[in-house]
Amino acid sequence: MLDAETGAGILDIAAAALLIVAALLTLAAAIGLVRFPDPLSRLHAATKPQILGLILVVIALALSARSGTVLLLLVPVVVFQLLTAPISAHMVGRAGYRNGDFDPASLLVDELAPDVDAARGTELPGGSWTEERAAADERRAVDEQAASGEPPSKGPSAGS
Repeated sequence: MLDAETGAGILDIAAAALLIVAALLTLAAAIGLVRFPDPLSRLHAATKPQILGLILVVIALALSARSGTVLLLLVPVVVFQLLTAPISAHMVGRAGYRNGDFDPASLLVDELAPDVDAARGTELPGGSWTEERAAADERRAVDEQAASGEPPSKGPSAGS
């Protein structure tokens, strides 16, 4: 049988291991936020590993405190994060989509474009979301070429 000191030592080691895994998940989330190219890709880095890391930190704190009161105080933190993180990620994704800050070629299905077209068509007479997005992409490509020092291309036949 395990005595109290050995059991406490095992719980402390488990808590430390959980904290290390949580720190690695949080680091992965931070790296993903910096490295992913657009807001739609960053959503996964901002929500999934971060929430799992928070849950692991809460479990580690509960193991190290060995108190039901501490656990009851930490459960609302996890519940609040589980409720708010998907909503905030959805709002960031919507804003990124509406601003055109994503790569349309990376989408398999674009179910939001008709709705945005309809909304933009009523707010901006004659405006089309897909046309605005194409114009913004073209301006961004020209700006990137200018920043890199490459001469601007004259169109599709420039390379021929």
